[in-house]
Amino acid sequence: MTVMETTPAPAPDKVDVCAAAPESHPRPNGQDRYTISEVVAFTGLTAHTLRWYERIGLMPDVDRSHTGQRRYSNHDLDWLAFVNKLRLTGMPVAHMVRYAELVRLGEETFAERQELLESTRRDVLNRMAELQDTLAVLDHKINFYAGTRPAPERD
Repeated sequence: MTVMETTPAPAPDKVDVCAAAPESHPRPNGQDRYTISEVVAFTGLTAHTLRWYERIGLMPDVDRSHTGQRRYSNHDLDWLAFVNKLRLTGMPVAHMVRYAELVRLGEETFAERQELLESTRRDVLNRMAELQDTLAVLDHKINFYAGTRPAPERD
């Protein structure tokens, strides 16, 4: 069982975008049992990171084979892709773990999940504004140096 599999199916007008399949999975549903090394190759994450995600509750209930080896599903790949997007936003790991807990708790946590995502969105927008200001300073300096350089010699 995965984080994504524990949530009830959303109503048709409440489809969770992160639960939607990416453009394509390496294998079709039903044949989607990936080893940890395959997930490493698909996601770029390390095996250590995947095991850590499992330990901290960000990726709980990873299915296991009869020999105890982890077996990831397409739902797990979708979840990892979403977690990667959250990482790129700068969301603290503790907030990602809280979000995962809320997903497991079900629909009654929609409002709290939405607030977590909206808060992260505000942080991203603030950082984008700071980066735009920084870019403007860099452009100003680049233009300054470009204007003070002697013209290249002509043959």
